[in-house]
Amino acid sequence: MTKLYQVRKDIEGYRSSTADQLRDELAKLKKEQFNLRFQKATGQMEKTSRVGDIRRSIARIEAVLSEKSKKQPA
Repeated sequence: MTKLYQVRKDIEGYRSSTADQLRDELAKLKKEQFNLRFQKATGQMEKTSRVGDIRRSIARIEAVLSEKSKKQPA
């Protein structure tokens, strides 16, 4: 499975989720990002690529949340 395919699959999953589910996922990712920062500071981080993956996932969820808020009538 290619990386692009996985990204598209993730975005489809985010779009089919409710806003509350997305906010929960966003909170979970931000908590993990916070923990990774501490691991980096203490020199315990093993997978440095995870930081970038988390940042991109957060951005994708925020983009989908923005799409959903724009679709709702005011």
